[in-house]
This record gives sequence, C-alpha cells and structure tokens, in this order.
Amino acid sequence: MPGFMVAVGLLVGLASAALADGPISAAEAPRHMTVPPGFRVSLFAGEPDIVQPIAFAFDDQGRMWVAECFSYPNWIRDGKAGRDRIVILSDPQNTGHFTERKVFADHLTNVSGLELGFGGVWVCSAPNLLFIPLDKENDKPAGPAQVLLDGWSLDAKHNVFNRLTWGPDGWLYGCHGILATSKVGRPGTPNDQRTPMDCGVWRYHPTRHTFEVFAWGTTNPWGLDWDDYGQMFITNCVIKHLFHVVQGAHYQRMYGVDLNPNVYNLMESCADHIHWAGGDWTTSRTGSDNAKAGGGHAHAGCMVYLGDNWPAEYRNDVFMCNIHGNRVNHDILEHKGSGYVAHHGTDFLLANDPWFRGLNLAYGPDGGVYVSDWCDTGECHNYDRVDQTNGRIYKVTWGDVKPANSDLSALSDEQLVDLQLHHNDWFVRHARRLLQERRAAGKLGGGAAEKLRAILDGKLDVTRKLRALWTLHDIRALSEPQILGGPLNSQQPYLRAWAIQLALENQQPSDALISKLTEMAGGDASPIVRLYLASGLQRLPPPRRWGIATALCSHAEDASDQNLPLMIWYGIEPMVATDRGRAAELLVKCKIPIVRESIARRLAQ
Repeated sequence: MPGFMVAVGLLVGLASAALADGPISAAEAPRHMTVPPGFRVSLFAGEPDIVQPIAFAFDDQGRMWVAECFSYPNWIRDGKAGRDRIVILSDPQNTGHFTERKVFADHLTNVSGLELGFGGVWVCSAPNLLFIPLDKENDKPAGPAQVLLDGWSLDAKHNVFNRLTWGPDGWLYGCHGILATSKVGRPGTPNDQRTPMDCGVWRYHPTRHTFEVFAWGTTNPWGLDWDDYGQMFITNCVIKHLFHVVQGAHYQRMYGVDLNPNVYNLMESCADHIHWAGGDWTTSRTGSDNAKAGGGHAHAGCMVYLGDNWPAEYRNDVFMCNIHGNRVNHDILEHKGSGYVAHHGTDFLLANDPWFRGLNLAYGPDGGVYVSDWCDTGECHNYDRVDQTNGRIYKVTWGDVKPANSDLSALSDEQLVDLQLHHNDWFVRHARRLLQERRAAGKLGGGAAEKLRAILDGKLDVTRKLRALWTLHDIRALSEPQILGGPLNSQQPYLRAWAIQLALENQQPSDALISKLTEMAGGDASPIVRLYLASGLQRLPPPRRWGIATALCSHAEDASDQNLPLMIWYGIEPMVATDRGRAAELLVKCKIPIVRESIARRLAQ
C-alpha cells in the first residue's frame, strides 16, 4: 500500500500537534482520518447523542448497545447512584448513521463493560458483575439488577475489570489489570474462599454460575478476541501489546510477582516488536520516532477480523486502538510452533486528531468495523482534567456494503446451525449463543445436534468443523465417549487440541480418557496438541497428571518452543510437593532443560 505509506509520512505529525481547545467536530472527523485505499470512514454516532462510550456490544438484531461511563476517573463507592447509562442505537435503514436511540438503563455506577445474552444484559459495574434481565418487547429492564459476583476492586483505577465477550466454549470472558488485587466470589462468600485476581483473563459460565481465572499476567489488558481457530489474543499496555492466551498460562507482568510464587518464569508476548521507538515506556508518548513505530505503549480494544466486508488479506489479522498514537495498529499473525508470532503491519487508521482516544473496535453484521472514541485530551492516568461532553463511534467499511438486517432470535434451530458456516463470524457467534440459550431453557430440538455432527464429520474446512465442535459442546451434545471416538482422532491438530480442552472442562475425566491423553502426549506430532495437553494438566488432580506429564517431558524438540516448557512446568509444579520421590524420577528423565531446572528448584524448597 505505497500510497497509504506516503499519507502516513505526511500526516503523522498532525496527531502530535499542540492540543486545540476541542476536538475536530464529530461530523468532520471522518474526513480527516487516513485509512488504506478503498476504505471509507463514516460517523455512526457522536456527541451529544452519545458521550463517554467505554464499551459497546451488539444484540441479535444487530443493534448496538453502548455503555456511557461518567463515573471514571473518580469511581463511585458506598453504593451511591451514578449517572452511567446504557443506550441502544439502531440503523434499520442502513444509512451508516444511527437513526433510533433508546435509553435502556441509567443511574448505573462504574460501568466498564457490557454484553448481551441469556435474557439480559451483563455489566461490569465494580465492585459487582451485574445481570440486568431484559424486557425484550419494550427494551427495558424486566426487573432489578442481580449481583452475580462481587469483590472487584475499585482501587484498580484504570485497570478495573472490563471487556465482556462470549467465548467459543460458551463462557463469558473478561479482563483485569495489575494495580489492585480483587477478591472475587458470589455475594456473601467468606474472604478466605474468594478467588484472588489481579492482571489477566477470567471467565464466568452463564448457567453453571462458575467463576475461574483463565490466565494470569500482563499489565492492563483491555480487549480480547479469538481467531478462526479459537485462539485467544489480548491487547495490553506498557509492556508488549499482544499476548496469545493459553488456559492456565502465567504471562510477563509490568511489575510485582505472580500470585503463585512457584511459577518461577513467566511466558512472553507473541509480538516480535513494540509500538514505540524503544527505551523506557514513559518516553513513548510523544515524538516522531514513536509515531513511526506505532504511536505508543498504551493499547485498548482487540479485534481479530473475521467479518465479510473487508478484503480477504485482513482476515485473522489483529487490530487494536493505540491511545497515545491516536490510531489503530495492525498486527499480522504467523503460526509458529505451538503458537504464533505477531509482526507489525502498517498502521491501519490514523485519526489525525490529538483528541482521538480509541477504546474498542468490533465488526458488525454487515462486516463493517465500528471504532469507539473516548475523545479527550488525557489518557488512562488523567484524573484531573476530564472532558465528559464528547464521544464518538465511527464505522470503517470497504467498497459496497451489503445490508444485513435480521433478528437471529426469530430463526429456527436448523437455520441457526446453518449460520455456523457463515463467512462473517458475527453471525456464527450470535447463532451459537442462541442455540446454547435454547438448550439451557429446554427449548432446543434434536435436529440441531444432528446437523452439527454432520458438519463435524464432513469434509469442510477445519475452521467450520471447529465451529460445530464448539456448538455441540455448548448445547451439551458432546459426551466424553463421542470425543474419544471422534475429534481426538482427527487429522486436524486444532480439532484434537480443542477436543482435549472441552473433554477436561468438568475436571472429572474417565480412566479411558486419561489413557488416551497419555498416549497422545507421547506420540502426537503436533506441538499445538501438546500445548493443549500441557494446559490440560491443570484441570486434573495432581496424582492423575503423572503419565501425561512424563510423556510431555520426553519431547526434547519442545525445549525451544515459546510456550511448551513453561506450560508443562505450570502443570507439574503442584505435583512436586505431593510426591517428591516421583518428581525426582521425572527430573532425571525430563529432556526439557527449563522443566528440569524448575523441578530441582521446587524440590530444593
């Protein structure tokens, strides 16, 4: 894109110019933005119709629900009412700008994330995770908000828990930052029975009402998404900006120590670059060198593009807002070993307005991408001068946009299964969640599972087979015997890998499954599969881990993998304390140096 590169060089100085008295007007701002040839930016919504847009999500009709946060930066405590609200924006005529606006709820406090599903709205409202039941006919709450979890710390400041989104496995996922440790549990849970968490990724199951920390570390993750293969990525601040997230992993932190003192070593970012010119992160916020490298160290939002409007070359690439750089960065993912390496692509969007503060981005039902702009002069450490009168949401499209108006909740079970083959993952994800909802409500017919098994057993691309596998799991139509007889024997590594994770979710595997996984740990040729086996160790009681762990330690070729040595150790670590003699035997047999060193260190303790 040589023309775009020239434009970058000419316009990059505008974003670092002295701040004006106010931002470029909402109506004019898209005209000032720089995007690659063929793309168009339009204004979907702006002040005064929306302000302080801290999060947004889509319902099954394609309408956008926007959380407006007035509580930040002075979070409200002691149960006092706030001014935060959730508004619904819709564009039924596909004009590119919203034409209908409703207020769903107001007088909320400390809102930092929202998602829809299972008959209501899920809201990050520290110290609580709320569920607000929905009166769908009137777009109003059907009752008072329910506190599902509490204990989320307000001392986390701009690192507060955030970013709700549904995972392919049917769990609700979110992030948490490093500045404070939350003690999470259901209301009334004693302090010693709560789950401590600082930086990392967590998840909550909508029907089992189970909370788990999924992975630990980083700094202030504010955005997560999955690629076509179900691999999770989060964007981050201060240290490197992108992490490939594995269940049970412990990642590098900005400071401090991991909550488990025996992990010893922490996993690194998958990025091979940073978005500033180098040196201490405090030097990354201004200057032409930092602008050329990507704009700065602070990132928010994460989108792996899986829509159907942008050109195919962008599919499975990662996009994130760069707060100091007033832009959208673009990383290109390359498979490597058990994971990925992320390369620096050309920055995708330059706002050319120093007030631009991108927070979130996501593709919608027509494949166009929506980018929210907090629109202020400060950044995440700005507690003194806050402008609460602005906020925008832009839409970025390529070429002709095909309208996509429909209410997916009105479709039949079979039609929702058919949507698992849609090229735009927006439809795939909403349809999968709707099938899960119907199963939970006892309203799902038997034909859905049959059609999904036909996709799983057919000759389609592995990404479509994965969609069928996830959905079968989410509707509870994937038993352990079915996993043993099917996807665990697939020729596709990602199918075998995901079958391992789903089979171990209930943490009660049969002897037959343990035997199969032990066989795979010794003989499976794929490092991707071995990574999922290493991750799965943590889902087993320590006494049942030995066979799988010993087999994984026999792979000398994994010693230099970016994920496997430490993931194997994280699974082995509690085993050492329970059986020192067996740990000493494994120390002798293990062919992976960092695992041997960690066993020896733990034994010495």
